[in-house]
This record gives sequence, structure tokens and C-alpha cells, in this order.
Amino acid sequence: MRTSYMRAVKAESLKLKRSPVWLAFFALPLISAFFGTMNYKLNTGVLKSEWYSLWSQHTLFLCYFFMPALIGTYCSYLWRLEHTRHNWNSFLTTPLPVSVLYLGKLTQAVRVSILGNLWIFLLFYVCGRFAGIQSHFPEEALEWFLCGTLGAVVVCCVQLLLSLVIRSFAIPIGIALAGGILGLYMTTHGYGMHYPYSLYCLGMRANNPNMEIRISTLIVNSVGFMVVFAALSVFYLRRHEITAN
Repeated sequence: MRTSYMRAVKAESLKLKRSPVWLAFFALPLISAFFGTMNYKLNTGVLKSEWYSLWSQHTLFLCYFFMPALIGTYCSYLWRLEHTRHNWNSFLTTPLPVSVLYLGKLTQAVRVSILGNLWIFLLFYVCGRFAGIQSHFPEEALEWFLCGTLGAVVVCCVQLLLSLVIRSFAIPIGIALAGGILGLYMTTHGYGMHYPYSLYCLGMRANNPNMEIRISTLIVNSVGFMVVFAALSVFYLRRHEITAN
């Protein structure tokens, strides 16, 4: 099983070799960090909580709008070869279980999401020092990162299913963007824990670093969404496998 999994991951890595898609994970957080830091610097008379105020400026648009769309773009790209080059028969007749093939794509999506999150926190630290913040880096940052990463994996699972079912490259990305916007509404109305696109924002404490959440509920709901959407994806692939054979 381990060997099959590594083969699937390697195959997906080869497909994505020299792909420019990952550059968006570098560029958009950089843009968000730049404008967030400038806004913080211009409003230090109002934003007096230093690291926490800076974090609220960095994450306002990034977590609700940019990151869901970025993950959606990457997941659409992961299925692009199968959709655009009519590669389904070759993909599904590979001597690997469809569950392993799916895990290969999920691994790639999760890996780039984790790297994107690491980049966000690196920018946060560097921008904080640039903005003149001398206090200790917030201890809660590790919790924000871990919980945010968990929520990002949920978005990966949702978007992989959408990009698998919908042949269009752009439509799943539009759904991701709309999902992130709706996530803001769901969070402000107290339903964020029950909506997959809100879990990333809640985990990252987007725009509200002092927000208190039940981490146990976040973990349970996140794992539940992962299992459901991953199972639906594998079920869909198995139906296509029968057709391919």
C-alpha cells in the first residue's frame, strides 16, 4: 500500500512539474501582507494590539477570499490533465486502486496548502518586525497555523470533489470564491463550525485573533467533512473505473 501511494504521489508530482500555478500561493499572500502592513502602519493610533492588530489586517481578505480561491485553482489544475486531454481511461486503468490515485492528488493539494500557510506566517513575522513591533511573537500563532492547516485540508477535499465532477476549470474556482465569501456570513452568524469553507478562517482566527473557539469541535467537524468529501470522490471515481474497464 505504501509503495502504491508513493507511486501515485510521484506521478502527480511529475504532472505538475514546471507548473506556474504554485506561484499564486507566493504572490497573493505577499500582496495581502503588503497592503495589510501598510494599513496597520497608517492606523497605529487605532490598531494598538501590535501583533494581533497586524494579524487582523493580514488575514481579513486573505483567509476569506484569496486562499479558498487559490486552493480551488490548484485542485482544478490537478484534474486538468484528465479533463482536457481525455485521459480518464489511462488514469483509471493504472494498476493502482482509485483510492490511492485520489490520495496522490489530495497529498499534492495538502502539501501546497501547508507551504502556503507557512509562507503566510513567515510574511506575518517579517512584516511585524518591519512595522516596528518589538514584543514577543504571539504564542498562539502555532495554534492558528495548525488549526488553519486543518481547515485548509477540508477545503482541499471539497474542491477536489468539485473539480473532479465539474469539467470546467473556472467554475470550481468561482464556487471556492463564493464559498469563502459565504463563509464570512456563516461565521458572523454563528454557523461557521458547520460550514466547510469557514473552518479555515476560524482556525486561523481571521480578522479576530482573540476569537475563542472549541478546538475539539473544529477537529471533529473538520475530520467529518474530510471523510465525507473524500469518500464521495472515491465513489465517483469507482463509477468511472467501471466505465473505463
